[in-house]
Amino acid sequence: MPKSQNSQKPHDRMAAFLADDLAAVNKLIRTRMASEHAPRIPEVTAHLVEAGGKRLRPMLTLAAAHMCGYEGPYHINLAATVEFIHTATLLHDDVVDESAQRRGRPTANLLWDNKSSVLVGDYLFARSFQLMTETGSLRVLDILSNASATIAEGEVLQLTASQDLATNEDVYLKVVRGKTAALFSAAMEVGGVIADAPEAQVRALFEYGDALGIAFQIVDDLLDFQGDAGAIGKNIGDDFRERKLTMPLIKAVARADAEERDFWVRTIEKGKQTDGDLETAVALLHKHDALTDTGVAARAWATKAKSALSQVPDHAVKQMLVDLADYVVERIN
Repeated sequence: MPKSQNSQKPHDRMAAFLADDLAAVNKLIRTRMASEHAPRIPEVTAHLVEAGGKRLRPMLTLAAAHMCGYEGPYHINLAATVEFIHTATLLHDDVVDESAQRRGRPTANLLWDNKSSVLVGDYLFARSFQLMTETGSLRVLDILSNASATIAEGEVLQLTASQDLATNEDVYLKVVRGKTAALFSAAMEVGGVIADAPEAQVRALFEYGDALGIAFQIVDDLLDFQGDAGAIGKNIGDDFRERKLTMPLIKAVARADAEERDFWVRTIEKGKQTDGDLETAVALLHKHDALTDTGVAARAWATKAKSALSQVPDHAVKQMLVDLADYVVERIN
């Protein structure tokens, strides 16, 4: 028996509502990821692009354009642009993090090699810029090029901040705004800009994407310690093993006594991890309510995202975006 519309996940309802647009986006992606001279490019790209991702970021662009009454063709270009930027960053991230799994499958760098992942990522960035210039909008180019720079900046900041116990939540939010929220907010913003929406609406779309992206990343960081490996598509405890100071760890470190701080210095700053350290880390997170308080922070950002939508026109897809913000934090349960 098919699920009723109300029982479906919000991104599935959004995908159904935007089905024709998404088909056009997927067709454009397949066309533009082709390469006449380097067959490895479509091989590597297809491994990620067709791995069953939700297409969440391009859907945000399409949804924003629809809410603002856009009737032209360029939201398709922009949605494909956003997906190419996202895929490029995933290819680069997996090399930097030395990851072996992505979306429940072996990573491209594991199946091919680091060189292929980096170079194909570069190719996709170049393709994204070709796509965005076709809109003829300098403002769109400005938004998405700034987002690309912010993403790279966030990743570099994470390199220096991750293993430094002095890293606080303000620095963490800068990293999150770079690596995740920048593309969420840009994806929403360009949908409004291409529709020539009033400035108040464009700003509201940006704010929704920013807050949603922050909530999304905080929840991902939380699930790294309390999620299900099959459901989240990566191994539990990867952030701890990779010595990433995410919000749960930052909260636990801030509340640590001298003995606990020594543990964090050894495992995070010095990287000397032994069997049982992950279990000890999780126990300390529970002791100091770090996981609970991280969940509270994620829910606050989701509420902020929903509030931003009060500035945009009523539309069938608007409620889906409200429900999406709720769904992002419901994953905690």
